[in-house]
Amino acid sequence: MSASKSSLAALTLGAIGVVYGDIGTSVLYALKEVFGSGHVPFTEANVYGILSIFFWTLTVIVSIKYVVLVLRADNHGEGGLVAMLALASQSVKDKPQLRRVLLLLGIFGTCLFYGDGVITPAISVLSAVEGLEVISPGFKRFVIPLTLVILFCLFAVQKRGTAGIGKFFGPITVVWFVTIAVLGVSHIIDQPRILWAISPHYALGFMWNNPGTTFIILGAVVLCVTGGEALYADMGHFGKKPIRLAWFSIVMPALTLNYFGQGALLLDHPEAVKNPFYLMAPDWALVPLVGLATMATVIASQALISGAFSVTKQVIQLGYLPRLRIDHTSVKDTGQIYMPFVNWGLFVAIVLAVVMFKSSSNLAAAYGIAVCTDMLITTILTFYVIRYNWKYPLWLCVGATGFFFVVDFAFWASNMLKLFEGGWFPLAIGGAIFTLMVTWKDGRRMLNEKLRADSLDLSSFLEAVFVSPPARVEGTAVFLTADKGSVPNALLHNLKHNKVLHANNLFVTVKSHEVPWIGLDKRLQIESLGHDCWQVIINYGFKNDPDVPKALEQMRGRGCALDAMSTSYFLSRDTVVPTLGEGMAPWREKLFAQMHHNASAAADFLNLPNNSVVELGSKIEI
Repeated sequence: MSASKSSLAALTLGAIGVVYGDIGTSVLYALKEVFGSGHVPFTEANVYGILSIFFWTLTVIVSIKYVVLVLRADNHGEGGLVAMLALASQSVKDKPQLRRVLLLLGIFGTCLFYGDGVITPAISVLSAVEGLEVISPGFKRFVIPLTLVILFCLFAVQKRGTAGIGKFFGPITVVWFVTIAVLGVSHIIDQPRILWAISPHYALGFMWNNPGTTFIILGAVVLCVTGGEALYADMGHFGKKPIRLAWFSIVMPALTLNYFGQGALLLDHPEAVKNPFYLMAPDWALVPLVGLATMATVIASQALISGAFSVTKQVIQLGYLPRLRIDHTSVKDTGQIYMPFVNWGLFVAIVLAVVMFKSSSNLAAAYGIAVCTDMLITTILTFYVIRYNWKYPLWLCVGATGFFFVVDFAFWASNMLKLFEGGWFPLAIGGAIFTLMVTWKDGRRMLNEKLRADSLDLSSFLEAVFVSPPARVEGTAVFLTADKGSVPNALLHNLKHNKVLHANNLFVTVKSHEVPWIGLDKRLQIESLGHDCWQVIINYGFKNDPDVPKALEQMRGRGCALDAMSTSYFLSRDTVVPTLGEGMAPWREKLFAQMHHNASAAADFLNLPNNSVVELGSKIEI
């Protein structure tokens, strides 16, 4: 019992550090942007109204939608938009047209995650470092250079993994939440009546009296739920219970106390609106507070970077991106990975965002569209999961998700007003990545169709070969083929040039499925083709790490024991040649050919031993 309690405590502490870093640092800029927008006249009634809107936004979107409802939609214990997408597409697999639309919608939402992944670290770290301006206006010129140095250091250490420093994330973030709660309480004591703003009638009154203003400021209010999607995305790492416990026991109370403390400060000192968070602190605490805020924002950014790595890996497994180099940074935790291309691509985009927008207020204009679109997509996918997977009555599904759809749509529509002020930036990033993903998926489909059209049937081919069999040599040949039942080009080249066949021949197809994990009991499907030849299908979920040699160890005892020293892996290295005609637009075919050329080696992705791989090339026109 005590062991389970300590495990729950450890997971809850970890969840506070990883899951709630983003939303925890939103106190740095959210309220400032609402009152700094110039749309809300500064009156006591408006302070109460805005605080009430903040509280009920956190309650409806985070507490009810994500913590209570969406966390229930787990895909074999995994969460996040990719897991939800897989769950929704499986729910409507008997409706191919709808399934295709949902897949595109979910993939587009995943692409917007990268747009969010650029804006969030930029606005978080920049808003923390801007605390220097409160200490002394003379520090203003150091804000952007220092922000860029901090971000560079953060991305430079990614290749070392986070196992070493990860254990400090939880405690530091707890200190952060305790600090912001104490800061809030210190001002609530001066104005205890501010707590009445918890009543929803203040929010409703503000909206009733100022409908136009309310619609406009929702684009800034959404800043208070920065990182709300992380709740769901990190479910696989921590589980539902620790995430829920962390939210209701520490995170939500601390955020509420701090926002209400900022409101109390503004009632006493309206001029503090320029930076209410830092001006809550006494002068002696400003420097350590800037340091703590910077650490908290770095931790929040770290969680997003790690999320970008794992999401990219899942998308590759689902077949929407070419293979990329993946380094495992921990021998114990297979989920800890580093992807150089993603890491430095994100860094370049974030530097661009910081240099272009120059302040957290300008970045606030860019933030919102991507995350609100993701929230809308999550709500839509949730409907199909609870209707077609959980089989709930239609009226209940429409009622539950319809309410959240209206709320999400209101926030989304408000953020669209910021499209030309900066909202285009994350959309442009998401749109570019979506183009890459759809081009890769369509190109792979065309390539496979071309290979299938030109291929020979494996069973018939082997029958013909063994009528007058070639010389057999010792050892095992593993032929990797994308299409089950087709003769691999590598086999044709081997017979043509070497005129030999190995003693054992395995024709292996690796398949990725729309579930997070596939256990070892379902890893292999084996079919004997006679003459010591086997057709093997290796099954992986989108969170499994492909390892072909390890999977083939299960052949032992099934008629073919592989000896690592006498096993060779044959791969076809295809060169794609774009041609005019049917298929994709010429520029997309050229893009696909370039992506195919630059994809990391299949041998590395499938964890094949380098000294046992034979690659045979061929040209394919699409």
